[in-house]
Amino acid sequence: MQSLWLIFQLLFCLFLGFILARRLPQWLEKLAFKILPYFTYILLIAIAVEFSQTLHNISSPGQILSSAVTIALTTSLGAILCCYVLFKSIGYKPMQGKVSAELLLGSLLNISYAFIALAAGYGLAELASLYSFPLHISTWDLLLVYMLLIGLDLAYSPLDRSWLNWKILLVPVGCIIGSIIGALTASLLISNISIQDLIMLSQGYGFYSMTGIVVTELKNAQLGSIALINDLFREIFAILFMYIIGWRYPRSAISAAGATAMDVTLPMVKQACGNDFIPHAMVSGFILSVLAPIVVSVLAAL
Repeated sequence: MQSLWLIFQLLFCLFLGFILARRLPQWLEKLAFKILPYFTYILLIAIAVEFSQTLHNISSPGQILSSAVTIALTTSLGAILCCYVLFKSIGYKPMQGKVSAELLLGSLLNISYAFIALAAGYGLAELASLYSFPLHISTWDLLLVYMLLIGLDLAYSPLDRSWLNWKILLVPVGCIIGSIIGALTASLLISNISIQDLIMLSQGYGFYSMTGIVVTELKNAQLGSIALINDLFREIFAILFMYIIGWRYPRSAISAAGATAMDVTLPMVKQACGNDFIPHAMVSGFILSVLAPIVVSVLAAL
């Protein structure tokens, strides 16, 4: 019953933000959109505080990192291969394109900010622990605020009805199925996590600021830590694969980007894949951003 209540809270805040769009005072909406790009870092600092406290109760933190990276790599490759097979089966051929080292370095710099936020939160928690200062931050409450802001943002996303055709929808389908295949592959390499939990972890689609909190709340802190690191690395792999294969296999690269395709990796889609594939990224990212909190919450509650 508690899990259903938590799921309801997530969906309600997302829906509330969506319906409040264009109904709020302009100054308030502008403030919300100014806060949104930085709110992720606030969440990451809060998550790192909880992560630090969790590590004190975990005997093998190295195992968490290795498990998370394994899941991230297998699910990313699974999404790439599944999307490739889906589009090849309907006769699509490889494309051409170009990239620049400047944008790649800029993108990796943006990813480094996430790790800086995590390091800041971790250091803050360790400092508080050293001086026996009680530090309690409600990551769940912060996540609900974040979902409301995302709802506002989604309402302004320039999605066009003409983009919603079955061929474009194969991109998020490839990500979903490929991530599950990746989780099953990871089960051959990871023995201490059940297949059900691996599938749950695979369905975060790179939405790291949400998945870690939901999994911690509904399962346990150790799995929550794996979920966070897994989706952080999925985002990193998404950026790398965008430049490695995006110019040749754009749909597969967008599929690997998961939920990040409509925000963090969208500039890379534009350059590495071309403007023609922006609709693919927007539609796929939109669908997966909405599905991620629902699917992860439901699977965690089972």
